[in-house]
Amino acid sequence: MWLHHPRTVKMKEMLFDSKLLGDVNYIYSTSTTSASPEFFENDIRVKGNLDSLGALGDLGWYCLGAVLWAKNYQLPTVVTALPDVTTNSDGVIVSFSASIQYKEPSSSGATTNAIIHCSFLADTSMDLNITGSKGSLNLNDFIIPQRESSASFEFTLGAKFLDLHIGWNVKPERVVVNCDELPQEGLMVEEFTRIVAGIRTTPGVLPDPKWPEISRKTQMLVDAVKKSVDLGCKPVYF
Repeated sequence: MWLHHPRTVKMKEMLFDSKLLGDVNYIYSTSTTSASPEFFENDIRVKGNLDSLGALGDLGWYCLGAVLWAKNYQLPTVVTALPDVTTNSDGVIVSFSASIQYKEPSSSGATTNAIIHCSFLADTSMDLNITGSKGSLNLNDFIIPQRESSASFEFTLGAKFLDLHIGWNVKPERVVVNCDELPQEGLMVEEFTRIVAGIRTTPGVLPDPKWPEISRKTQMLVDAVKKSVDLGCKPVYF
C-alpha cells in the first residue's frame, strides 16, 4: 500500500527523477511487530499448514519490495538469509534477516548492498534508510504512516564532519507530504478501479503490466530468502 502514498512519489522524484542522492549504495529496512500470544496461537501467518512463510511472507514482502523499489526494480545478484533465523514449533519463520547484494557496479563504480530485518518478536518498526553517493534518505514509518493526513521523510546531502569531528556540517532536511484526498489504502483501491475500468471500457486493452511485474519480482526475492534459509543460509544467485 505504501507505494500508492504521495510521499513515495516525492521520494521517487529525489531518487530517480532528479538523481539528487546519486547512485544508491546501501539500503536498510525493517518491519517488526511484537505479536500477542493469541497471534502465535491462532493466526494463519504462523501455521505451517496454512501461510507457512510467516514473517518472511508478511513483513518481508514490504522490506524486500522496498529494496527493489530503491533499485528501480532491478533484480539483485545474490540473496542470503543471515543465521539469526527464528522459527516456531511448526517450523514457520517468525524472525529473520537477509542480505541482498547488487554486484554490478553503478555509474560511479559502486555496488549496492541491502540488509533487511523482519520479526514478530520485536517492538514496532518500519524503517527505510537509503544511502546514495551524494546523500541519504530516512523514514521510520514507510509501510503505515504514523498519521493518515500527512507523512514525512528526512534527507541529507553532502554531509561531512566538522573540524575535530565535533559535529556535522549539515542537518537533515525534513520533507512533509500531505495526503488530503484519500489515505494510501483508498488510493490503492482507486488505482485498481482505474485499471479495471480501462479494461472494461476499451476493447482489446490489456492490464497495465506494472503491478504484476512488481509482484512477480517481489515474490522472486521472497522465494530466494526462503531457499537460502532451507539451504542453511547459503547464498542464492539470480
